[in-house]
Amino acid sequence: REGVVPESRALGGSAEQKRRKRRRGFTLAENMEARVAGSARRVVVGAAAGPARPHRRAGAPRAGHGPERLARNKVAGGVRGVASLRPARAKDSKDGADSVDENMVDMSGQTGSGQEASSKRVEWLQSFLQRFKPVQDKNDNVTALPFEKPLFELDKRIIEVKKVAEENGVDVSSQVRELEQRASQLRHETYSRLTPMQRLQVARHPNRPTFLDVVLNITDKWVELHGDRAGYDDPSLVCGIGSIEGNTFMFIGQQKGRNTKENIHRNFGMPTPNGYRKALRFMRHADKFGIPIITFVDTPGAYAGKKAEELGQGEAIALNLREMFGFRVPILSVVIGEGGSGGALAIGCANKMLIMEHAVYYVASPEACAAILWKSRDKAGEATEALRITSKDLTDLGIMDEVIPEPLGAAHSDPVGSFMMLKQALMNSWDDFKDLSEEEVRLQRYAKFRKLGRYIENPEDGPVVYSTPIVNEAWTEKPEQPEGLEAGYRELLLAAERVVQLEREGKDPSAMAHLEKLLNET
Repeated sequence: REGVVPESRALGGSAEQKRRKRRRGFTLAENMEARVAGSARRVVVGAAAGPARPHRRAGAPRAGHGPERLARNKVAGGVRGVASLRPARAKDSKDGADSVDENMVDMSGQTGSGQEASSKRVEWLQSFLQRFKPVQDKNDNVTALPFEKPLFELDKRIIEVKKVAEENGVDVSSQVRELEQRASQLRHETYSRLTPMQRLQVARHPNRPTFLDVVLNITDKWVELHGDRAGYDDPSLVCGIGSIEGNTFMFIGQQKGRNTKENIHRNFGMPTPNGYRKALRFMRHADKFGIPIITFVDTPGAYAGKKAEELGQGEAIALNLREMFGFRVPILSVVIGEGGSGGALAIGCANKMLIMEHAVYYVASPEACAAILWKSRDKAGEATEALRITSKDLTDLGIMDEVIPEPLGAAHSDPVGSFMMLKQALMNSWDDFKDLSEEEVRLQRYAKFRKLGRYIENPEDGPVVYSTPIVNEAWTEKPEQPEGLEAGYRELLLAAERVVQLEREGKDPSAMAHLEKLLNET
């Protein structure tokens, strides 16, 4: 059996062994050469040990069939295999022994070509891990919008000046300081006069912080929760419990991806009906245990595919709207990117609605609006201005309650700064609701949405003026009890008690008639 080489070994071993050898840098031909070299060493060692005993032990091979012959056969077969597999090397080498020596196995068990492959793998691994180190230059990892390119060019020039000054030992600190002040001033001027279309581009920026970026940086503890209890876990809508400064909240938010692969997994931040049912499940859980809810809106809209409609997309959104108005715990909602249509409103019926400075909120995307009204998506800029989707317009209309400022250059240029501002705004808003009773929380939420709705007065000789709400203010308040209603209830209860007592004593046979009379009068 020692001299028999199984077919699997002759071809390089099993599939698992092949994978292991491939990871070690061995090819099939190199493996055969290594076997030849090992067999040759074993033959030499056997010859140096002296001849075998002349007598034959029980079970030993017969004369002429000893290990020397088996080793020779193995060497000869291996050489033939190598010659057939690698004819080019056999032709180039002058001697077969030279070919074996070139690929002798060293103490680590690798051939010379295997060591080269290993060094290449090390270089590749180092270059791959280089991407996970802290970014030295932010401009290398940030996508530049068209109006941001002058800012990036100026930042790059400042970096080049610093680098040249360090290499030559020249002090240019005053010039660098002047360039940095100019860059800061230019950035401030650029972002202070952004058009609505440019703000929409900032809200859709691929490097803008997502829901998971925000929640992992503002919470002290965070545990993600999964599933809608109906067989599916929508990755585009993330839920979980976390704490901020010792206060426990239920976090619910729409999640986008960073690249194409992540966006496909997250469905580009467009939840399916299963996602909204998952959100409703955890909102009910929070309401049951008295945990306040914070929602983060960042979606172009609910998924409008055929499968979503078959699963009841409209019903899932409508159910969320109805249920959110009945929750007894405070609900805070923050628009961190773009909030589109009912997909945003399905988790946005809150006691207080906040929006980040460069976020947008709309009933339909400007591209869809332009396609409907002008039959062309090229009119998206005009549609953006007409829809009034920016944070300033929304607060003027009374839809949003507060604007959260962003660092200079928007949140994608300084995410850490935006996290701190967002956290502070959330805790200040929580202070306004933490002492309210359950009934006050529900009435405040109801009144907020009943007040929504304004019309524009635009006289020919004056500016645009937003009128008072169309809805009557009295409709948003709790109706007062009619005069004498509570006293009537009290009288009725006392009369019923007297009637029951008289019936027990048997003194007044007309007690039931008297009770019916009182009920009819009331």
